[in-house]
Amino acid sequence: MTVLVRSGVGPLCAVARAAIPSIWRGKYFSSGNEPAENNPVTPMLRHLMYKIKSTGPITVAEYMKEVLTNPAKLLGIWFISEWMATGKSTAFQLVELGPGRGTLVGDILRVFTQLGSVLKNCDISVHLVEVSQKLSEIQALTLTEEKVPLERNAGSPVYMKGVTKSGIPISWYRHLHDVPKGYSFYLAHEFFDVLPVHKFQKTPQGWREVFIDIDPQVSDKLRFVLAPSATPAEAFIQHDETRDHVEVCPDAGVIIEELSQRIALTGGAALVADYGHDGTKTDTFRGFCGHKLHDVLIAPGTADLTADVDFSYLRRMAQGKVASLGPIKQHTFLKNMGIDVRLKVLLDKSNEPSVRQQLLQGYDMLMNPKKMGERFNFFALLPHERLEGGRHQRNARQSKPFASLVAGFSELAWQ
Repeated sequence: MTVLVRSGVGPLCAVARAAIPSIWRGKYFSSGNEPAENNPVTPMLRHLMYKIKSTGPITVAEYMKEVLTNPAKLLGIWFISEWMATGKSTAFQLVELGPGRGTLVGDILRVFTQLGSVLKNCDISVHLVEVSQKLSEIQALTLTEEKVPLERNAGSPVYMKGVTKSGIPISWYRHLHDVPKGYSFYLAHEFFDVLPVHKFQKTPQGWREVFIDIDPQVSDKLRFVLAPSATPAEAFIQHDETRDHVEVCPDAGVIIEELSQRIALTGGAALVADYGHDGTKTDTFRGFCGHKLHDVLIAPGTADLTADVDFSYLRRMAQGKVASLGPIKQHTFLKNMGIDVRLKVLLDKSNEPSVRQQLLQGYDMLMNPKKMGERFNFFALLPHERLEGGRHQRNARQSKPFASLVAGFSELAWQ
């Protein structure tokens, strides 16, 4: 049997192996002919049974792809592993910033349902920070129970309330500071890269902000120009900055400050998953239209605009109130979560070349440094005591020290 070993790992691995076998144990696939005691009901099995009951039988290729590459399940299990590692608080809030269509948080809630026996004594609530009324309506359709009417109050900080399909209270807010303070797990998945940035270019006269102006040669065309003198946003640039071009996102700094204060005060953790770098890149502002690169100044409003997240700036804006981990590349995070072992098991079980090819292609897309492997990053904020092995659990039923190992961010050895 595949087991996980690491020198000085502490109690988290023991807890995780017992409670989350679909991630950190190797022998959890069956031909269907093995005795029931050899075919444990894992969280992934519960998820697949839910999926099959909802939409009908799935192909072998779908099954293998789902088991190997479902990132939402890994995120859900990451939050549960942190909850367990810090003493199993009697309640926690799941807060997502910019939830899109609600698909990701829906998948995470299904993990919570599948691990109901682990979470049975924990009161969970969901809090979504969404400024778009249109998207919030889509999220409500995705997540809420149709039989329970939504409560709406456009003038209130909590502008919509409901109940999820699994019976969990869910609320919508326009701003993070309106979310109730309390022990919370925060998720920002592809959120920070769409926040507006200020761009600066180093010149012989010092830093000059990049502006957008009308091209004097073509009346309906835009162009980039440099400000003639210093601008207020220049204050966000580090005095020892060595790059000649810098992008700064003040909005991201404000949000990180708020998250850090909350986590330091009430516990929990924040997980950021996004495109970005650790203070090394320069000009990353770009547009995408139909999944293809698009000139950011042509036909504004028709393309999605994005700029890579500068994680060194996020770390700096935490101001030491909390500990930070990462950024680490996606291929490292998934490797630490056991994706290589999962791939090997699946390949060993498959005799069909087409299925094996599909598995390898999916793995390559996630792990190849030239594809998603090094472009996507994971970054976490946690209380200092989480990494110090302290005894400062809040609202917890246990008095054991925190485990210092953090899933995904620690190098694990499989044998």
